[in-house]
Parts: sequence; structure tokens; C-alpha cells
Amino acid sequence: MAITGGPRGRLLLLLFLAAACLVCAPARAFYLPGVAPRDFQKDDDLQVKVNKLSSIKTQLPYDYYFLDYCKPEAIKNSAENLGEVLRGDRIENSVYNFKMRRDESCKVVCRTKLSAEAAKNFREKIDDEYRVNMILDNLPVVVPRQAREGSPTPNFDHGYRVGYKLKDDKYYINNHLSFKVLYHEDLNSPEARIVGFHVIPSSIKHEYGAWDDKNPTVQTCNANTKITPGSHTPQEVAPDAYVVFSYDVTFEASEIIWASRWDVYLLSSDSQIHWFSIINSLMIVLFLSGMIAMIMMRTLYKDIANYNQLDNQEEAQEETGWKLVHGDAFRPPVHSGLLCVYVGTGVQFFGMTVVTMMFALLGFLSPANRGGLMTAMVLLWVFMGVLAGYTSSRLYKMFKGTEWKKITLKTAFMFPGIIFGVFFVLNALIWGEKSSGAVPFGTMFALVLLWFGISVPLVFVGSFLGFKQPAIEDPVKTNKIPRQIPEQAWYLQPAFSILAGGILPFGAVFIELFFILTSIWLNQFYYIFGFLFIVFVILLVTCAEITIVLCYFQLCSEDYHWWWRAYLTAGSSALYLFAYAIFYFFNKLEITKLVSGILYFGYMLIISYAFFVLTGTIGFYACFWFVRKIYASVKID
Repeated sequence: MAITGGPRGRLLLLLFLAAACLVCAPARAFYLPGVAPRDFQKDDDLQVKVNKLSSIKTQLPYDYYFLDYCKPEAIKNSAENLGEVLRGDRIENSVYNFKMRRDESCKVVCRTKLSAEAAKNFREKIDDEYRVNMILDNLPVVVPRQAREGSPTPNFDHGYRVGYKLKDDKYYINNHLSFKVLYHEDLNSPEARIVGFHVIPSSIKHEYGAWDDKNPTVQTCNANTKITPGSHTPQEVAPDAYVVFSYDVTFEASEIIWASRWDVYLLSSDSQIHWFSIINSLMIVLFLSGMIAMIMMRTLYKDIANYNQLDNQEEAQEETGWKLVHGDAFRPPVHSGLLCVYVGTGVQFFGMTVVTMMFALLGFLSPANRGGLMTAMVLLWVFMGVLAGYTSSRLYKMFKGTEWKKITLKTAFMFPGIIFGVFFVLNALIWGEKSSGAVPFGTMFALVLLWFGISVPLVFVGSFLGFKQPAIEDPVKTNKIPRQIPEQAWYLQPAFSILAGGILPFGAVFIELFFILTSIWLNQFYYIFGFLFIVFVILLVTCAEITIVLCYFQLCSEDYHWWWRAYLTAGSSALYLFAYAIFYFFNKLEITKLVSGILYFGYMLIISYAFFVLTGTIGFYACFWFVRKIYASVKID
């Protein structure tokens, strides 16, 4: 198939290929610049840290020590960033301590007596399929599972299960952990680097004689034997039962280099399906976008040539189309101030998205930097407030508005206020469930401080600078008396055209959306930002072109109320996003608790609202540029 389209088409092709190269580049090429590997010598101390208990059935994380596990003498919280707290991560020290490259068998750490409350908590967490998350040298623990038939890539589950329930309705706790630490040796020195952290959990009812807390020993195993899962009587969860926690650890040399150690977490087993689906979707959207652009350019050039060839005003009056509404096309819309607020907020969101995407592509937001993505988004949102203020005030001045301070206040408080209100209600629900996912008061205060102390002043600075600029001049004069709009065909009615306009932008992202939702709600890592960047670019192009097409048809039918229509046309894709979230909830998730369902739909509502603001702004500016361009291209008497 020959590639045509002139220099512009070839340029788009080169940009696409360049972005594809970013996608095809291995993850290790962008592995978190600035983070140095740690080298360990034999017998160096290794401390396993514990993270939250997580479940895809409830979506409510809990602190590791919420359950009656063995505790160290003093529990110390590791340094947390803002993103980690918002994600519900609670990283703490534990009783599991190793010596580098020194195997240990049947290491007893403690014995605990389960109270009725502790046994109840264990049973509830087993019912809800909670998993324990641990970290060694910044690597999360994984549980190996059987690879799919014909797949060369091993499969792993993140974290190990708290326990299991058998058909006899009895609950059993995984109280013995068999760790395997993979390390990569340096041939030129005695040092090695940790490149893997695996665990196989098992339930064992340990047998012992007289118990000595200072020197605990059991008869079930000893320092020379390793426990095989399923070879012993399992430990039942029951009130007043004594549970002995133990572990084995083995060290194994590996060919995996340190820069590639995260590949096992980032590579998905269905990667080929993912890649081919995404590429197929993008090519279809690119083809449709190219067709739309070609049709629009040909039709417009013909319209402009015909209008410019008219000899007198009488001939112009006989014509129908978008030129007849030139005197009303730039008439300020109803609720113009609100439109300025939403456009300004959309520019703020667009700036945050683009900069975040750039950092992600360069590897600064790798999953190895836990909470980095969330922290970057919050801080960038705060600092992009200057763009929101500047944009909203410039647009407001074009509409000949004078109360710029009022618009600035709305820009600074409307969207963040709605999001914060929903977030506060959801956080209260999480707090009621005693989950570690609840944002502490101190962090909530820090968020409010970022909002009022940095974001709001920056919005005012941007608004002040924007209002000082000369007003944007319209290419044609606006008539004093509004023109009557003729009756519109059913397919040009606002509701139909707005809903129809959101289908194509949603079609550009819905496959990638599946993987993003899987990452958020099914505890998977997402690190294919190259693909996400391509999808984002296609989303921009699709939103712009579909809005321009529908705006052109609207003006041709002599309807000049395009301002809000342009915003809502592209923004309506958020309705389809939320509808897909409902479909995903009932078909992919196993959430049964009411609170968990409310959390899911609450957070998806926030995401859909943000998507509406982003896509609506893209559509508005595309249509704004288009309308100014066409009316500046014709001769108006």
C-alpha cells in the first residue's frame, strides 16, 4: 500500500514511528534515573519491610499489623511521600531479617495466641482474599504460579494470601513463608545485587515442647530440613489457638541484571494481545481522522472560494451556509463566565497531563518510585494553576467581561472544590471501615495547604497577567440584533450531535482504558507510558477533528450557538467512559461490599469528570481556532 498525503502526511508518519520507538524501547532503558543500585556483601543485613494488606474484592487496604502478626520491638514507619499516603501504602519494619547469601531453614520468629477478635479479623480477611505485601530492597514480593501453556514467560501474583478456607468451612492461616532471594553477582568484586524476591506461603501447625521465647524451637522442622507445602497439618484459625510463625530463606544466583529486575512486574502475560489490539485501534482511528481532515479541507476550500467570488451582497443573501451567520458567530454565549472557568480548568488539567506524561516517558515515574506518579500529578496540578488563571481571564476579557476577580475565584475553587468534596466523603467511608487507605488528617491538611497556599495564589497571578493582555479581537464584527436560527433537522439537535460526538474520542482510548482500570482495581503495575502517550495524542486529534466537523455542520445550518456545543461535544466522551466503568464493574470485578462499590463509582466519577474537562477543553479550542480561521478567510463587507 502506497503512503500518500504529501509532506504533512509524511511528517505525521514520522512522528508516529518516533512515538512507536518509545513504546518498543525496553523498560530498563528508562529505569528511574537518579536511583543507584545497592550492593551487598555476604552476611550483610537485609531487612524485609511490610506494606499494606490489599484485596481486589474490597479495595480497602489495611495496615499489616491490623492482623495479629509478629511485631518487632518498635514499629517504625519508613519515609513516605504524598503519593504513598494517598495510595494507602503503609511501609513498616518487620521481624523478617536475613543475612545476604546465607540460607536459613525453619527460622521461628514468634508465637501468638489468637484472641476472639484476632481470629475474627483473620477469618474476615481470608474471606475477602486479602494478600500480604512485603518489600526487600525496594522489590515487592511475588508468588510464582504456573505459567500458561505455551507461554515462556513465568507468571507471578503480587503478595501472598493471608490464608485459605476449605470445604469444611474451616479457616487456615499461612504462617510459614519460604522466601527465595535472587541476586546477580559482580564478577569483579565480592558484592551482589538483589534482583528478585519470591515467596511460597504454607500453613503448618507446628509441634513443640516447652516454649522458650528467647530460644524458640519446634519439632515440626529444624535448621537442616525445609518444609514442603502440604506436607504437614495446616494451622487452623480459632480463638485461643496458638500460632507459631516461621520462615525459610534461600539465596539463588541469577542472570537477571539489576536494571531488568522490574521486568517480571511490568511484563503482562497477555502482552501480545495488548500490543496488537492497541496498534489496531490506533490505526483505525488514524485512518478515520485522516479521512475527516481530508473531507473538511476540500469542502472548506471550496466554500471559501465560492464566497469570495460573489460579486454583490444580493448574491450573498441567496447563499446558505456558515457565512450568513458571520455577524453572530462571535456573540458571547450564555453563561460565558462558567465557560471561561471550565476552559481554564481544562488547560490546567492538560498542562498537568502533558508534563506528567513526559516525566513518565523518561522513566522518572517508574513503579520503583512508589507514589511518584500520584505525587507528581498533585504537585503539577497545583503549579499549573497559573495557566488556568491566565486562560480563563483572557477568554473572559474577549467576552467583554469586567469582573475578572469573580471569574478567578470560580476558576480556583469550582473544579478542585467539587473533587475535594467527593474525595472527603469517600475518605470518611474508608475511615469508617478502619482502613489504612483513609488519608490521615495531617495529609488532608497538607492537601488543603497546597490548594489554598500555592494553587489559589498562582491562579490569581495568571489571571492578573492574562487580563492585562490586550483583548482577543474577533475577525468579524458582531451584529447588534441576534439573527433568528431556522428550525434544525433532528440529527443537528444539540442532544443528538453532542452524544454522537463523544463516540469517536472514546473509541480512541477504550482498549487502553481496560488496562488502566485493571492496573487501578486489580492490583497490577502499569508502565506502558509509550502506548499511553500515543493514545493521548490520538485522543487530542480525534477530539479536535470530530468537534470541528460537527461545528462546521452546525454553522452550515445557520446555528451560531457553537461555544458550549463545542465543549460538550468532545466532553461527552466522559459519559461513555463512565458507562464503560459500569460495564467493567459488573463483568471484571468481584466487589460485593456496599462501601467498596460506593468507592469504585465515586472514584470513577472523579476520573470521568476530569476526563470531561480535559476533552471538552480540547474540543473547544479546536473549534475556536477553526471558526476564527474560516471567518478570517472570507471577505465580509
